[in-house]
Amino acid sequence: MPEVYGNGIALTEKILDFLWGRQTVTLNNIANNDTPGFKSQYMTFEDELDRRLSAANGSTTMKGGRMNDAISNTRASLHTTWNESSRLDGNNVDMDQEQVELVRTVYEYQFMVSSISNDINRLRSAAKSF
Repeated sequence: MPEVYGNGIALTEKILDFLWGRQTVTLNNIANNDTPGFKSQYMTFEDELDRRLSAANGSTTMKGGRMNDAISNTRASLHTTWNESSRLDGNNVDMDQEQVELVRTVYEYQFMVSSISNDINRLRSAAKSF
């Protein structure tokens, strides 16, 4: 598909995978709200993806291939919050923060699904004209 639509669909697919992972981590934090000693986790991927795409964009040789490699080689990072804890049982899950993160991730996921759906519909529409 990259030949037809560039790297847009591959990038959207990768972001959807990351958002799914972030949602899973957030739901795990919420599920462990009452587990003594549990430390919350969070997932990041935006900075590494931005860094890799910027580096690939700056390269003059095989730009399309480098972008595709940058997208496929980006990995999410899972972090554990060790120091923050305001509860006596050592658990540091902040339910308000987790719920906000969950809603934000759901909205981002819905936006990306809508985006890829629109891209595919445009391709379908263009293909019908031939």
